[in-house]
Amino acid sequence: MEYNVEKQHAKGKLHAIERINALCDKDTFVETYQGARHNCTSFGMDKKDIPYDGVITGFGKIHGRKVAIYAQDFTVQGGSLGHMHGKKIAELTKMAVDARCPVIGINDSGGARIQEGVDALGGYGNVFNQNVRASGAIPQISIIAGPCAGGAVYSPGITDFIFTVDQISQMFITGPKVVKSVMFMDISAEDLGGAAIHSQKSGVAHFRCENENDCYEKVRKLLDYIPHYFGDKLEPAEKFKFDAKKAAKKINEILPENPRQGYDVRDVINCVIDEDSFLEVMAEFAVNCVTGFSKIAGRTVGIVANNPKGLGGVLDCDASDKIARFIRYCDSFDIPLLTFVDVPGFIPGPQEEQKGIIRHGAKVIYAYSEATVPKLTVILRKAIGGAYIAMCSRHLGADFVYAWPSAEIAVMGAEGAIEILYAKELKDPNLAGEIAAKTEQYKNEIMTPKIAAERGYITEVIAPEDTRHRIVSSFDFLETKIFTNKPLKKHGNIPL
Repeated sequence: MEYNVEKQHAKGKLHAIERINALCDKDTFVETYQGARHNCTSFGMDKKDIPYDGVITGFGKIHGRKVAIYAQDFTVQGGSLGHMHGKKIAELTKMAVDARCPVIGINDSGGARIQEGVDALGGYGNVFNQNVRASGAIPQISIIAGPCAGGAVYSPGITDFIFTVDQISQMFITGPKVVKSVMFMDISAEDLGGAAIHSQKSGVAHFRCENENDCYEKVRKLLDYIPHYFGDKLEPAEKFKFDAKKAAKKINEILPENPRQGYDVRDVINCVIDEDSFLEVMAEFAVNCVTGFSKIAGRTVGIVANNPKGLGGVLDCDASDKIARFIRYCDSFDIPLLTFVDVPGFIPGPQEEQKGIIRHGAKVIYAYSEATVPKLTVILRKAIGGAYIAMCSRHLGADFVYAWPSAEIAVMGAEGAIEILYAKELKDPNLAGEIAAKTEQYKNEIMTPKIAAERGYITEVIAPEDTRHRIVSSFDFLETKIFTNKPLKKHGNIPL
């Protein structure tokens, strides 16, 4: 089979077959249904021979493990999706579920093939249906390696991880021409739906890459962290690096003396995980929280953390969506969850209320409560109000909850509490000393983690340098955890 490689190179892009070969181990890709052709006779289509109907499908190996893979070929009828094109992708996804392996889609298409009309729409529908069928059974990875418009964005939108590439990836429901004709707005494809837009603002993309080769390396790396099908038990890495002395020294220096001052929670994460093993997911979106995969004692763990460096670590709509989605992925594939808590609460104010912070915040509560994987929580500093409950508290089913001595757990912060409890006294400037004393009393008697420990809400108050050891031993104990107390029902109704 000859491919029009030069046409893609002229656009600064790799050809579909080159992309597949960049992902797969050398000489492992086997193409399927190469002879497939469309059967459309409208608008001169009967005179067109579209090789493999514009999409290369098949299977290969990555790091020696099987994967199903397809790549749309923009040089063939613009990579447009017709009935046969969609059928090939849908069939490949179904086979991946049956064969129990990940499916990777490389999207580079002008969208639905207009000449095929409803048959093209039916092709998309078949793909969507198989995406949903595969969800939770196998990992589904989408690479946006060109334009992706209209119905074409919904298959990636259903999948687990979306990779974008700077200056190449574009995703939008309607393109710039339609936006101009309907809304009288001039906007470039990049500003409408480029890689940065979906990584930083919309939260549609999970990874943004500098170039195509960087993208394919990141996909290969991700597949080293996650199970390849539901029930797949990843073998722990035999060798891992962790400098206990260095980590113990550093972890005690992270929290600022001023409890209002921010810090990067990634510094804490890097003090307890295997060296250089953190693979962050959605790093540029909702920076007030951090999600990602890591290795701890050679085993994959999903990490969720509030990040005081961004908006003080507060929970808003975007952070709630990001956290809930990640939790549900980990739970789907039995990846243990480790949560680091430093949260002053859910964000107040009319803007977030009108966006639906109640509904979005409820997703976090639902996702943590629903998750049956081993769940371990470490409270670093603040755990205030409803956000304390939401961030995998013991009340939501955390198996172990540890707290550092610096932890503050209460309905609200000391200053806010005193304003309510001593509203009249605050009006008298002569009582300023007494108010200050009451504030300290509240911190020492109400917010201390010792009370939560006495009530059994916290497993133990631990020194920061003991965190890694507690995590490792706790996950070792929980490795064979099973969940049996499931009420009779079809499924729950998460507040989407």
